[in-house]
Amino acid sequence: MPNNYVINDNDQPVYVEMTNTFRAPDISAPPEISASQAAVLFSANASNSATIVLSLLSAVISVRISNPSGSGRTLYLSRISGSIGGTSVLTSISGSFTIVKGGTISSPSTVTPVNNNLASAAASSMTVQSSTAAISGGTVLANVQIAPGVFNPAFTGSIIVPPNNVISISVSSSSAAVGTIISALSLNWWER
Repeated sequence: MPNNYVINDNDQPVYVEMTNTFRAPDISAPPEISASQAAVLFSANASNSATIVLSLLSAVISVRISNPSGSGRTLYLSRISGSIGGTSVLTSISGSFTIVKGGTISSPSTVTPVNNNLASAAASSMTVQSSTAAISGGTVLANVQIAPGVFNPAFTGSIIVPPNNVISISVSSSSAAVGTIISALSLNWWER
């Protein structure tokens, strides 16, 4: 009896061939595509800059997303992207990126989330605010040092914010070199 490979050829890793042919043709895509088609994928953006003249200075931007208790929706964090940079000497700029469960921000400004399906007028159920102050309180989920340039971690729905919960994200950059520094933050999430 010959050695027939049930799942795949012997020179391929497991599950590279389609094993479920219920749907044809085979379509693989990240969940954000379906969320955008269903008009439940949203974006929010914020940034802050500071001018350095004589000493160390920082530019902080924080975004707080609150899922109200009566929203009937759950937030699935898709991606956080942002950057630090500016006209200050790039080698002198350093920064950090922090994700906090809960947390509060001082002097918040309202941010209106944008629906990523440009043909839809559906609005987000979340309350989004930004601040140029750091996050206070809450439980830190991640705190990462970042270099000048862009960062773009994908979470693909792995951070979940049910009703009556809050997630806060902050980017901070600092420099002692004369010039301008900028911290920018962009969030994507879907709701269901």
